[in-house]
Amino acid sequence: MIIEKLREQLFKAKAFIIKRVLGIYLPMRQFFYNLIHPEYSAVTDVYVLMFLADTVDFIIIVFGFWAFGKHSAADIASSLSEDQVPGAFLVMVLIQFGTMVVDRALYLRKSVMGKVIFQVILVFGIHFWMFFILPKHGVQYICAFFFYFLSLFSSFHRPYQIRCGYPTRVLGNFLTKSYNYVNLFLFQGFRVVPFLTELRAVMDWVWTDTSLSLSSWICVEDIYAHIFILKCWRESEKRYPQPRGQKKKKVVKYGMGGMIVVLLICIVWFPLLFMSLVKSVAGVVNSPLDVSFEITLAGFQPIFTMSAQQKQLWNVTEKEFRNFDAMQWLESYIYKDLTIAQLKGSSNSLWTISPPSRASLIEMLNSTDDFSITVSWSVQRYAGTNVTLTNVFPRYVRAPSDVESKPVESLYREYYDIKVKLKRANDSNDKEWWIVHQTEPSKTKLTNLKSAGLELFVFSDQVSPPSLGFLAGYGIMGLYASVVLVIGKFVREFFSGISHTIMFEELPNVDRILKLCTDIFLVRETGELDLEEDMYSKLIFLYRSPETMIKWTREKTQ
Repeated sequence: MIIEKLREQLFKAKAFIIKRVLGIYLPMRQFFYNLIHPEYSAVTDVYVLMFLADTVDFIIIVFGFWAFGKHSAADIASSLSEDQVPGAFLVMVLIQFGTMVVDRALYLRKSVMGKVIFQVILVFGIHFWMFFILPKHGVQYICAFFFYFLSLFSSFHRPYQIRCGYPTRVLGNFLTKSYNYVNLFLFQGFRVVPFLTELRAVMDWVWTDTSLSLSSWICVEDIYAHIFILKCWRESEKRYPQPRGQKKKKVVKYGMGGMIVVLLICIVWFPLLFMSLVKSVAGVVNSPLDVSFEITLAGFQPIFTMSAQQKQLWNVTEKEFRNFDAMQWLESYIYKDLTIAQLKGSSNSLWTISPPSRASLIEMLNSTDDFSITVSWSVQRYAGTNVTLTNVFPRYVRAPSDVESKPVESLYREYYDIKVKLKRANDSNDKEWWIVHQTEPSKTKLTNLKSAGLELFVFSDQVSPPSLGFLAGYGIMGLYASVVLVIGKFVREFFSGISHTIMFEELPNVDRILKLCTDIFLVRETGELDLEEDMYSKLIFLYRSPETMIKWTREKTQ
């Protein structure tokens, strides 16, 4: 009896659970069925609005990624400049780009079921990411608000698209619906974006039923784009006709022609103007942080090494700067560009040399043979056995922004002399070091160095600001090679080879060709693929036959 009662209770519980589950499942199933198979469908197309919203979201992620985590804008810029891509940034960009590709595929396939599944995944994914993941990593709410707002905008329009159904015919680009200057320039800008036109053409071919090959598909798309551009220009000529036999107005000639002349002149002289103005107008003072000096006898270890830093580097006033004689050479500098380095006379390191090398050095100094003395800046001079080294010290040095420092010959005719002396400690440790002293004081009277040491005047060239460093780094020749010559190549293609394209550019009336292209799109959408091939063959024959092209492009009155 007990077992039978338990079985009866289990059956009742099972029936109750099944009833409750079916009570939840059946209404949901009926809801989605009615959503996907409506009795009445007001077909609409909101893909353009969703695409624009997703594009703005993509831009927010690319330029505002720092707002979606603990990183700052400087950290992101530093990582990208060091060729390091943050993992979270890469994931966000790929996911956003992937959603745009999937949305395009569903739009071309007109898959309502796929759209429903895609919508559910996006809604749950975005809200889980925005409200559960991002708050743990910190978020700047302004950028996140705009991102979330645009995501909601797309999420509201996708159900509307599902409820109304996809359009039965997707003909051409949405920018080619009207023939005016706005659509023309927007369409041209769309085609300028790298790989966007190619990616769209390939995706359309993949997810659209067609009998054409990929090359034939691209050929039709290119012809249609070219004919649309010609149609816009012909419509503009009808709206603003030019009376026959009258010269062009000065407004047109000086407005368009003058602007092109100024643009070409600016391109030709851009590198020289940029490199001249970027440092003279927007240049940043680049004072040295360390000035080092080193003397080496022949191939032995350096006998003197000294560097000047911080307090040993000091600037001059504008009045002191004007005391120099070579004022013409100094016109490209300001007083902030001059730094005086006071190098102490005693070497900052002991002279460590092995006894055999010491004996060889003494033998070399006692001989009458010349030997080389290498100072900093890799300047080599020959000297004898005297303690005075003649013509080895360049007191005035110019430090360019991109090459090795060079002596300023405009401020003196020859190098200065320096005295070298070896000093030994009084204790029994035999510690030795070298002392260097300049033989004559500075003629500028800016310093008063009485003890042993050297005075080095460094003229630092100003550098371009960091925001323009990517252009200034190329140099004049680099800018000419990378900017002027490349732009010149495209400009030359515009001004030359026109005679080869006359039969395709100078078409008086393109309405018939445009209608043939749209008819190809139409029969493709209706599934008449045999007719699609026939009409494509007709389009190719039209471009292969100049006589037929002339007949097709005559004005309707002819």
